[in-house]
Amino acid sequence: MPSNDARILAQAAVPTAAVGALVAVVSGVVAGGKGAIGAVIGTLVVILFMGLGLYVLQRTAKSFPQLFQMMGLMLYAAQLLLLFIFVAAFKNTTLFNPRAFAISLVVATLTWIAAQTRAHMKAKILYVEPDSTSSSSDGKPHKSGHSS
Repeated sequence: MPSNDARILAQAAVPTAAVGALVAVVSGVVAGGKGAIGAVIGTLVVILFMGLGLYVLQRTAKSFPQLFQMMGLMLYAAQLLLLFIFVAAFKNTTLFNPRAFAISLVVATLTWIAAQTRAHMKAKILYVEPDSTSSSSDGKPHKSGHSS
């Protein structure tokens, strides 16, 4: 994974984990041990889904740049759908507190999106890569516009 991609992943995952730990502490105080377990599981699910999604999106951008925007929209829609499926699947579980699980999913997802957005805005990523073939042998650039 290139350094920009790894940096963006870290800048999104670390705040999400920190907020997830805070939600786990609050859930532990409010709902007991099962609340803390539910919040930790919810946070881990978000970090796993969103991290995997970011990885897939970066691979798509490098392989098929023309599909980047469509793939990003489809990926986020699929991630949210999977998160809703997780909430529905564990709605009546006794392993952990389902309410703490659901709240941590929402809070961690919003944190991830905000942190990833901030990381992309702060990243110094070239939108156009310089092309070394556009200059002539004497070092002067070719004229590519209309010559009238």
